[in-house]
Amino acid sequence: MIASPEFKKRLAGYGLTTAEILYRMPDHPALLQSYVWQDYDLFPQFPELKRFLEFWRTTLEGPLFKVTVGHSRLIKPAELRALDAEFRLH
Repeated sequence: MIASPEFKKRLAGYGLTTAEILYRMPDHPALLQSYVWQDYDLFPQFPELKRFLEFWRTTLEGPLFKVTVGHSRLIKPAELRALDAEFRLH
C-alpha cells in the first residue's frame, strides 16, 4: 500500500491552509471580489501560498487588496484532559 502525496506532506509537517483573498476587479477598481484558496502548506513560512500569490501578481489582472490566512495541522497529538468527577444524568 502506497501513501498518497498529501498524506506524506501531512507527515512532513504540512497542515491544511485556507486563505481568503480580496482583490480589486480589473474593470471596476472600486469593487472587491473574494477568492478562497486551500492547500497543504507549512506554517509559518507558507511557501505554497507565497508561490500562488506570486503567480497571481505576475499573471492575473486583479490587484490584491487583502489576504487572510487560517492554518490547521490535521495530524497532531490528541488533546486529553483528566476529569475529577463523574456526572450521571437519568
